[in-house]
Amino acid sequence: MTRAIISFDTELSAALFQQGADARANFESSVLGRCRDGDFGIEYQMDVLEAHGIKGVFFVDPMPALVYGPKIIEAIVRPIVSRGHEVQLHIHTEWLKFARFNPVGKQTGRNIADFALPAQKKLIGLARDILVSAGAPDPIAFRAGNFGANDDTLAALAALGFRYDSSFNAAYLGRECRIGLDADNLGMRFHHGVCEVPVSGLMDRPGSFRPAQLCAMSKEEMRDALDHAAASGAIQFSAFSHSFELMSRDRAVVNRLAVARLKALCRAVADDPRVSSGGFAGLPLPPAQPGRIEAAAPRPVRTWKRIAEQAIGHLAHEVRYVRSLTYVAANSSRWGKVVGGIILAMA
Repeated sequence: MTRAIISFDTELSAALFQQGADARANFESSVLGRCRDGDFGIEYQMDVLEAHGIKGVFFVDPMPALVYGPKIIEAIVRPIVSRGHEVQLHIHTEWLKFARFNPVGKQTGRNIADFALPAQKKLIGLARDILVSAGAPDPIAFRAGNFGANDDTLAALAALGFRYDSSFNAAYLGRECRIGLDADNLGMRFHHGVCEVPVSGLMDRPGSFRPAQLCAMSKEEMRDALDHAAASGAIQFSAFSHSFELMSRDRAVVNRLAVARLKALCRAVADDPRVSSGGFAGLPLPPAQPGRIEAAAPRPVRTWKRIAEQAIGHLAHEVRYVRSLTYVAANSSRWGKVVGGIILAMA
C-alpha cells in the first residue's frame, strides 16, 4: 500500500520575535493557531486527523529554545506525543541571529545549507538533543526549514544516525533546496546515506511542479496527486502544511478554504483502500535501485479551477492583508500613492 504521510512543519515565528512578540504570544499565534475565530493550530489539526483515523507527523523546530528557553519546546512536543502522533526534527537556522548561545560561533544563515558540513552536524545534533530533552522520542526523520538543505545536510544526517530526510521539494529546487536529485522523480531513494522522502505533488502546467501543500493545491488536485501516487505504486505520498496554515496570512481569522482542504485530504486518504496513513516509523525502505515515480501530468482545466478558487479565497480571507500592504506602498513613494490608492479603492 501507499502510505500517506500528512505532515505539519511546527514552528515559532522569527518574524514575530523581531516584532517584539514574547514567548506566549508567539506560541499562541504560531503553534496554537489562535485567532478571533478560535484555535486552528496543532490541536485542531490533530482533531481533524483523528476524526479520520489518521496519524500525523509534526516536524518540530527546537531552535527557538536558544531564544525563549527550552520550556516552550516542551509545550509544543507534549500534546503531540500524548495524542500518539509522530514528532520529527525540523530546523530554522534564522534563530541563530538572536540566540543566547550559538554552537557554531558567529556563523549565521537563513538555511541549514548555508553552513559547511561540520557546522551542519553541530546544529542538527544540538536541535535533536533539545527536541529529545523536550520529551520527543529520538527522531528518525528530518526536514530543513524553507526546504533549504543540500547534499551536505544529508551526509550530516547519515552521520548522526537519521534514517529519512524529507527536505526535497521540487518546487524549491534551484532556490532554497540544493539537494542533487532529479526533480522529475518523486520516488523515495537513497542519497548520501539516508532515504530521501520527497514532497509529493503534480504538474500544474508543463515544466511547473505544484507541491502537495494545503495552501498550494485544490481539493481536486490533492485527490488526483494521491490517486496517481497509489496507481504508480509509490511507497508514500507526502503532503505537508504548517502549524499556522489554517489561518489567514495576517493570522486574524480562520482560512475556511484551507480547513476544507485538510478535511478533504483526510477523507481521501481514509476512503482509498490502496492507501494507509502514518509517519516514518516502520516506513518501508526503497530497493537499492528503485523505479521512477513521475508526477501526475498537467490538466489545464483543473489548474484554472484552482486559480479561480484561490482568487476567491484571497478575497474572502486576505482583504485586510492587501489593505495593509497597500497602506505601506501608498506611503512609500509618489507612484506608490497613485497605484496604492487605486488598489485600495478596489479592495
